Amino acid sequence: MTEARVIPLHTESNRTEPARKQAARKSRAQAARSGVRREPARTGVRSSMSTTSSAPAPAQQPSPVPAQASAPRNGAPPSAPRSIPLPGGITGPGTGEELSPVRVVRRPAVAPEQPEPVPAQTTASELEEKLASLLGFLRRRLTGDYHVDEFGFDSEFADHIVMPLLRPLYEHWFRVETIGMSNVPTTGGALLVANHSGTLPVDAMMTTVALRDHHPTGRHLRMLGADLLFRTPMLGSISRKAGHTLACNPDAERLLNSDELVGVWPEGYKGVGKPFKDRYKLQRFGRGGFVSAAMRAGVPIIPCSIVGAEEIYPLIGDLKPLARLFGLPYFPITPTFPLLGPLGAVPLPSKWYIEFGEPIRTDRYTAAEADDPMLVFNITDQVRETIQQTLYRLLSQRRNAFTG
Repeated sequence: MTEARVIPLHTESNRTEPARKQAARKSRAQAARSGVRREPARTGVRSSMSTTSSAPAPAQQPSPVPAQASAPRNGAPPSAPRSIPLPGGITGPGTGEELSPVRVVRRPAVAPEQPEPVPAQTTASELEEKLASLLGFLRRRLTGDYHVDEFGFDSEFADHIVMPLLRPLYEHWFRVETIGMSNVPTTGGALLVANHSGTLPVDAMMTTVALRDHHPTGRHLRMLGADLLFRTPMLGSISRKAGHTLACNPDAERLLNSDELVGVWPEGYKGVGKPFKDRYKLQRFGRGGFVSAAMRAGVPIIPCSIVGAEEIYPLIGDLKPLARLFGLPYFPITPTFPLLGPLGAVPLPSKWYIEFGEPIRTDRYTAAEADDPMLVFNITDQVRETIQQTLYRLLSQRRNAFTG
């Protein structure tokens, strides 16, 4: 009896086994290239799935809430979720515990704080008051119902004509700041002594505005001026109406005895016309006639220091022939005049400071001591030194001539 040969049958599973292995190798190579680690295919498990089903499934994006497990293939029981321990007891996807959905809280947008509206400087009532005051001033001008003192001072003319012209310069151009206004007495006579500078006497006019607008009682400053001021056509009459008078001892004593606030600039033309290189260096204070007038009247002397006036017209030259031709103490040359013509008359916008020092009493001296030249000289030197030291202090605190 011959031995029977067993011929292996080519079943469906035997035919598909090489193809299935080749597909598994392709899927592992593709996973390696994409950086996804796949578990090795289990051998010895036959599947009725086609070869195309062995391709890798697309990677799913992680979701904040774990998705429900899909139905197992070939009826196999679902595998338990893998637990991945995290430090500090943190749980998350893959730890076996579910996280509650993240709640995003949107806060309402906060609008930026709007600045409070600045009230208008002049309301309708203020405009009505100014208009009524102007009409009243014009009516009194036409009817002649206004008062002028023995020196020609017209207070209404000064308040309605002169001051409105000077206030824009004081407030917006020079931005003047005053210091020590409480040292100026509210009543009674007093002699204010200040340094002089700036090529033109603008410092005297700004001091007048400071005392009229910022003093508690709004005092008028009766300035003592040089004779050139009163010899100039039109300017002399305007100066008289504004309260100025000639710089002489009799007029000064009469004003002080009338309880007026008198202002004097002892440097005169030597101070206002000094070169820019000598700025803020006080010149000689004359023979001290203002001190003897204050001593006879028994009124205090108020040292006044002005910083900022030296820079409005920097004096770099003096044309003496033209000065003699026009009868002037000097003919100034500045960086803008006469180079720019009429525009050179516009002052530079320097920052100003006006400080009123502590009063120097003179009421303890007798009228006879006012004639003592040594005593007068000592008080004059004391006033000058006080102003000079105050100027140095203000200049050391100032960072810039135009910004302060």
